[in-house]
Amino acid sequence: MTEKQVILSQRLSSWLIEDGDDRDVVISSRVRLARNIEGQPFPVYAQNAEIIELVAQVFSNGFLQMKMQDLTGLERALLVEKHLISPYLMSKSLHGAVLINEAEDVSIMINEEDHLRIQAMAAGLNLFKVLEGALEIDRKIEREIPLAFDQQLGYLTSCMTNIGTGLRASVMVHLPGLVKTKRIRKMIEAIRSVGFVVRGMYGEGSQPASDIFQISNQLTLGKTEEEIVEDLTQVIEQLIMQERVARTSLKQKFHILLEDRLYRAYGLLKNSRVISASESADAISDLRLGIELGYFEHIPREKMNELVLFSQPAFLRMVAEKDMTELEEKVIRASVIRTILGEE
Repeated sequence: MTEKQVILSQRLSSWLIEDGDDRDVVISSRVRLARNIEGQPFPVYAQNAEIIELVAQVFSNGFLQMKMQDLTGLERALLVEKHLISPYLMSKSLHGAVLINEAEDVSIMINEEDHLRIQAMAAGLNLFKVLEGALEIDRKIEREIPLAFDQQLGYLTSCMTNIGTGLRASVMVHLPGLVKTKRIRKMIEAIRSVGFVVRGMYGEGSQPASDIFQISNQLTLGKTEEEIVEDLTQVIEQLIMQERVARTSLKQKFHILLEDRLYRAYGLLKNSRVISASESADAISDLRLGIELGYFEHIPREKMNELVLFSQPAFLRMVAEKDMTELEEKVIRASVIRTILGEE
């Protein structure tokens, strides 16, 4: 297989396999830096294809380059589902490209809303690790390419909400306890009141599925990168504590009902021949909760990330090797889920 085929294959990126801190609640940590090249118009106004080669020269080793115009719509959608590019780069960038390292825990989007979107990812709650990884890439670029920077405003970006550090730190969390105890709305309101944003697992514009939420900073100006990451870490630590309390409450107060729900979810996933995206999302969340509560010790944790990722539409079309009707998608999704769980 070529490097491109490996990245687009049905395999998990390293950050979805490795262990990390607080993995019972936190799936992953990510840091994204927005940067623009000095003297060049922002790509939302005019895109320059030559920027791709300019950036690629800095990373001639260790990174695979993919130009959006060379990829099929399915291949671009696969990269979005693997969190390696944004929906914006997939569908709206005229001269977009991405550089991806072998472990798939670092990607550099080119000609997205900004000339560069550097992102680093890691398993569990590990924001300081991914911050250092992203800043290392940033320093390497800045040694070779002059970036748009103002002494008062910091890094200049196409969107005013990114000016300053250009930093968007985010943590992907699984919160079934807070959802099932109906505390999630109050928790989201509390998080938003202190300047953070709550979205679905694919970021801006996406809705939560499988009880998975993405928490990120809203302000990028007036604080250092380390301060932003420290503040978000403290918010997530409080969220982890609240989620664990909610899970304990569920198990103590609704033991039989909870156990029945979890085993029903397992049975649905293991035996269904037809299953919708919403049905599978709910059942996968319940099964993940069951694993963390010790009901399904024979199922490895990373199986849950496989179930979430490989039941998405683009991966299902890759398996089918064709466009599908709604029924065909449900049939193939059920088959893929049974295969992951070892039933086929």
